[in-house]
Amino acid sequence: MSENAREWIKALASAAVAAFIVVQFVMPTTVSGKSMEPTFEDKDYLLINRQAYLGNRTPQRGDVIVFDSHLKDEQGREKKLIKRVIAAAGDKVLVQDGKVYINGKELKESYLKEGYTSGDVGPVTVPEGRVFCMGDNRLHSTDSRYLEVGFIDEEEIVGKVIFRLYPFDKFGKIGSSQ
Repeated sequence: MSENAREWIKALASAAVAAFIVVQFVMPTTVSGKSMEPTFEDKDYLLINRQAYLGNRTPQRGDVIVFDSHLKDEQGREKKLIKRVIAAAGDKVLVQDGKVYINGKELKESYLKEGYTSGDVGPVTVPEGRVFCMGDNRLHSTDSRYLEVGFIDEEEIVGKVIFRLYPFDKFGKIGSSQ
């Protein structure tokens, strides 16, 4: 085998190993729909940290997560949803008169599109190993307020949104409650 062929094989093997490692830690995803407006818009391209909740790390209020839902898309496959964690295990949630209360305190949500949360919930206590999530565009979000989604099992969480790649004018790191 020639030296040139060995170098090509080495380069391809290195690229394959690097791609495998990246996919284990980071997953790209595209936003579909308007349930997370104004934070994310349809066709925003995001990176998800797949390792965010390993070990004893758990989702925190304000984290934006991607999870496997039991809702089906047009092809009959389960949808992945992007939502914000509103409450964690042990928290008491109440949605009433357009406002969200966690453990008896009104939640201040500067990220909301309309500044209003439709529907009434609870009071309900989030079970151990689960979270309560909602979209930032509450008038157009199917989320934990609805039986079809309900509480999200931490085992169904794919990862935490950490970075926006596109659109370029919004390129950058994503923090909690952003």
